[in-house]
Amino acid sequence: MSARDFEILYKETRLNLEPSTSSSIVQIRVRSHTQSSFSRSTTASARAINAADDEKAYRIRNIATASSVYYRKHHASPRGFHWRVLENDTVLSIRTADVCKPNHCQHNDTDAPLVLNLRFPSPIRTSCIGFSDPEAHDALCVHVVDQSNQLHTITLRPDHFRKRLATDGGLGELCKSYSSSGFGFKQPHRLVVVNHEQLLVTMHDGGIIKFDRNSRPNGANGNLWKETIYNVAGWGQSLQKLVPFKRDPTVRYGNTNMELTAATSTAITNAGIDGAAFLFTICLDHRMRVWDVRTGQIMYTGDILNAKRDPQDIARWTIDPSQTNLIRILDNGPGQCLVVTYSPIGSGEFKFWKVKANAQGSIHVADCFPEQKLVPASPSSLDIWTLADFAVAQQAEGPELWTLWKNNITYRVQKLQVHPTSATGPFEDGWKSVNIESSAASAQTSGPCDPVDSSEKWLELIFFPGRFSKSTLETALVMYEKGLGTYKEGNSRSNKSIAESICSVLGATTTLDRSSVGGLDYEQFRGTSETQWTRFWRLLLELDKQRGEALSLVLDSVDGMIWVACADLLSAVRQCSDLDRIYHNIETPSQKDQDVAALVSAGLNFVEVFSDSMLELSRAALRAELFEESSLSDADRMQQFYDKAGFWRQVTEEDVAQLAETLGQNFQMVTPRLYEDLFELITAAGDGNSQELRAPFTGFGRKLVIRTVQETIEIHWKILFSQLILLVHMEDEIEDEKIALQARFDVGLVYRKLVDALKRLEHLRWMVKTELTIPVPTADQSGSASPVANRGKQETYAITALEGLIGHLLGLPESHGEPLLSSITDVVLDICAPTSSTELDNGIMQCWLLKQGRPDLAKELSPFAQQDPFATYIQGRVFLALNEHSTAAQCFKKASVGLSTERTTVQRHSAGLLDDTEWRLLYSGLPNYYAHVVNLFERQRAYSYVVEFSKLALQFIQDNQEDENTSSQRTKHNDVKTEMLSRLFTASTAISQFDVAHSTLLSMTDDEVLQKSYLRRLVEKMCEAGQNTELVNLPFSGLQTMVDDILVEKCRQVRDVLNGVPYHQVLYAWRISHNDYRGAASVLLDRLQKLRQMGEGDKVGVSGEDALDTQVTRQYLLLINALSCVQSKGEAYILKDILSDDDDEAEDVKPNGKGGSDNLEDHLDDLMERLDTAEEPAKQQQQQQQPSKKKTGGRTTRASAAAASTTSSEAQQEEDRVLAEKLRQFESASESFAGESRRRLLTLADIRKQYQQELDRIVAIQNNQFGFTGGFDGEDGDVFMS
Repeated sequence: MSARDFEILYKETRLNLEPSTSSSIVQIRVRSHTQSSFSRSTTASARAINAADDEKAYRIRNIATASSVYYRKHHASPRGFHWRVLENDTVLSIRTADVCKPNHCQHNDTDAPLVLNLRFPSPIRTSCIGFSDPEAHDALCVHVVDQSNQLHTITLRPDHFRKRLATDGGLGELCKSYSSSGFGFKQPHRLVVVNHEQLLVTMHDGGIIKFDRNSRPNGANGNLWKETIYNVAGWGQSLQKLVPFKRDPTVRYGNTNMELTAATSTAITNAGIDGAAFLFTICLDHRMRVWDVRTGQIMYTGDILNAKRDPQDIARWTIDPSQTNLIRILDNGPGQCLVVTYSPIGSGEFKFWKVKANAQGSIHVADCFPEQKLVPASPSSLDIWTLADFAVAQQAEGPELWTLWKNNITYRVQKLQVHPTSATGPFEDGWKSVNIESSAASAQTSGPCDPVDSSEKWLELIFFPGRFSKSTLETALVMYEKGLGTYKEGNSRSNKSIAESICSVLGATTTLDRSSVGGLDYEQFRGTSETQWTRFWRLLLELDKQRGEALSLVLDSVDGMIWVACADLLSAVRQCSDLDRIYHNIETPSQKDQDVAALVSAGLNFVEVFSDSMLELSRAALRAELFEESSLSDADRMQQFYDKAGFWRQVTEEDVAQLAETLGQNFQMVTPRLYEDLFELITAAGDGNSQELRAPFTGFGRKLVIRTVQETIEIHWKILFSQLILLVHMEDEIEDEKIALQARFDVGLVYRKLVDALKRLEHLRWMVKTELTIPVPTADQSGSASPVANRGKQETYAITALEGLIGHLLGLPESHGEPLLSSITDVVLDICAPTSSTELDNGIMQCWLLKQGRPDLAKELSPFAQQDPFATYIQGRVFLALNEHSTAAQCFKKASVGLSTERTTVQRHSAGLLDDTEWRLLYSGLPNYYAHVVNLFERQRAYSYVVEFSKLALQFIQDNQEDENTSSQRTKHNDVKTEMLSRLFTASTAISQFDVAHSTLLSMTDDEVLQKSYLRRLVEKMCEAGQNTELVNLPFSGLQTMVDDILVEKCRQVRDVLNGVPYHQVLYAWRISHNDYRGAASVLLDRLQKLRQMGEGDKVGVSGEDALDTQVTRQYLLLINALSCVQSKGEAYILKDILSDDDDEAEDVKPNGKGGSDNLEDHLDDLMERLDTAEEPAKQQQQQQQPSKKKTGGRTTRASAAAASTTSSEAQQEEDRVLAEKLRQFESASESFAGESRRRLLTLADIRKQYQQELDRIVAIQNNQFGFTGGFDGEDGDVFMS
């Protein structure tokens, strides 16, 4: 019997159990009753999830020996707990397994992500693990019997699964152990939990021990439990069994001889009666016994198939003690229940029992279908299948039977709907199957024209989210290295990711050699690389198969969900969508789906024969249709796609004939109604993800939805892509326009719908395959710190983009009323539907990715971007974050009009990317918009674009000022103007556009303080950049005096005039360019003094050149030249500050500031005497002839005196008179400031004299003559000796 004979109505979705972070695992060491209290393990939590060095250790740490899911009855959050037994049965790992959070839950917003690993001192008995739910307390009680016969009772509270702090001090009194005296001579076989205060343990001899919790455990004996022993027979018969020759037949199980009356499978129920408890046991002798737990009496004993058998034929009807899942109970109301038993003898058979009970303890068991036999059909008759587990659910039509079949590590799940009142028989509905994905995906064959390397394809396949666990990848890599012989013990890969390690190991196996003709043999390199990747992929698949071994089948009767607990996976069984059902039953569709199934089958078969290269060409042509805007008509677009794809090259006559056979001649079966039916299959039915109040998904539930979306996308994409290819082919195939598809219906409309559906699927496909890491919150909502916060490290975890972007929008309607296995399908179908209620706002997604610091991923979403202004603006933000400033600027300009138009209401949704200040700048005019763009570019230090957009902002501010009517508007624009001028100046200065900075500076007329500050910055920046010529050439209208003052201040601050910014030279050039020769000379004098202070005058003959050519002498020449350029001789003087350390000057200067040979009184007396002597001859000569004078600026120049030699004496007298007047003024001023810094007047003659003295001093030094007096200004008292 083939598996295809069963109609597939359900699908399996496998979930990895690997925690998101290593800190999610909490290690708790459980100690025996003789040891100290229970505490957290000091072992690092990461040890439990790290990959082992070999397959054996990998199995110990990751492959469970027992696993299931327990659901609490009295408390809803968390309600489900998934448990596994690991590490040689010494670790019991427990985690929450709720799919949704109930709205009424107190902790609705708090997830429970922690995994508790309970480490026991002795290996535990996997058949003696039980859980209970105290009605009065929100807790989970764990009951475990280990192989040392210790009964452990551990109480876990919800906070233990939410906060690590809850277990920091250990569990303390919440974890207790008890040594049972009954275990001393009896071997426990099964543990049954009645409630948290009562436990039952079935023994190897058929008896049971009842444990009742003591209300006062700290009483006289201090025991936690009170024991009561019940036996199948009386004490006399029990004692007879101890006599060797009086024993009944036994079955060897492990190290124990099991009695045939021993219970191997158990179930407990109260039959809807308060205070009652009935234990149903399936014993090794193929009988069912019902115990009254209150009295310990056996109320019923009978064959589990209600069959009459020979009492002597014991061996045939003996059940193996390893069978644990042979009975299930379904409560049907007060005093009634349905019991389903399974007999593994022979081909196996189910039996349904109707049980009635009362409060007095009487019980009645009756066969529901005495004339019917239910022998389950195995998935295939070609292999040996074993029914490993089953579950029973109550439906409106009757009981629903689910079965789990195993063949080695492969399993199948089937369902049978029982109709008790059916006229044709209760079991005539037939078995329905669950689709189990057994075929593994593989990477496409690489070719020389592939745009990416084959390694990228394999990495994308291997690291597809949810496909393999990290421990599986690491173990496979170690095994691969050992196979190559390159593995080294202790080889650390801490600095490499697992992907980098895989590439490194596999890349080392391939070398690029030369071909026989001498060139590089790329084909051989590609083939070898492909071979190595294929081998590693197969190793991964073989290792991953172990994780999928089914261990139990679990029914959640409240939510209506079926789970398969596997060794390292948890599989959810969900209902197929209509399209899934057609796809999986394509060979045997239902009658109503035959036409659609034919269309789907035709498309899939048509594309199936395409080669990998042809599929790649077709996908490339499709990408152009999905992401590029086209102005062509539908017919032209289809023709263009047909030409680009070129799949017609591989279409044979056989393919055409097969299409005609499936769809009819000239595709007569293809009608518009057929395509409408197809599109209805991919449209969500009902409110799968409506915006009403709904129960949000937990982290576990979101993982289930994401994995289901991944599977649904692949099927929908495969079907719709083949339909697009088929539609284009059919349109081109028929040449007769009268019978063409276009003549029957609007082919272009169907084409557009297919393209739109594929575009959404492509968008979702990117979201479900793209992972990004986000930081773990440092504190949860209750204020408890994350474990990594204490270590000072920022831990991250990976999630898919779909979960990160729309995970918070996913949930179920509050009162959906449907079973979870169908609700999950509705939610996923709505997400994938073209008309989904879940909007994929690409702009918001890109905002979120930018907020997470992943502009690279945000750029990958650019093809899906809308064309509205905000979306265009977000594209600009993406390119800006990637430092593609030119493209970003284009996007910002393109969005300027739309984002600057004022609006009354604005939807502020940006995932936190834009704050309130930035939002206020949008939709409030172009100046504000460009100001916002300026801020963005300034953050990136893209100053050239800051300049560009600042100019745009100022341009529109100027335009808007002409239309301003209110003072508030003017004030607002003035503020923006000031800010933009400031940004423009700063940016232009940063990129050395000093002409722009200069013009900006001149525009700052409204803020003189800011203008002065920026003027100083501009001057300093230009000087530091060596732009002295540009500085001098800039006009600085109205600011020349301020520029001069700034340079003077900088010169005063300079100490080392030979190094650093040459402010003296800049100021000298500035004053020369403005014809201020005296000012230029004063600058040179200041530099001369500082050169002498630095000792530059004593560095004679250092360079080996002319000894008279020193820094000081060159400065003297410049100074003389500057003073010589003064137009009036009376103006050719400068004032020199007398420094305290100038000894030669200090001796000659008198207390009133006058002294030495340059005494102002002596100069003044000499000038007055000369004027009196020459006054009369000058007057007579003036009467005889008129002097020819040329004046400039009110002063007589030296050139005019030289032009009229006959009036030279008169000109000299005039100059002396002017100089005398100035000396009188200076003398008066110096007397009024006698207490201030002393200054000295130096004329051009004085400077020349000092220059000559400096030369004489140098010559003396060259002749080894050294003066004993201080100073070298040429005083007569200097004495030189050789």
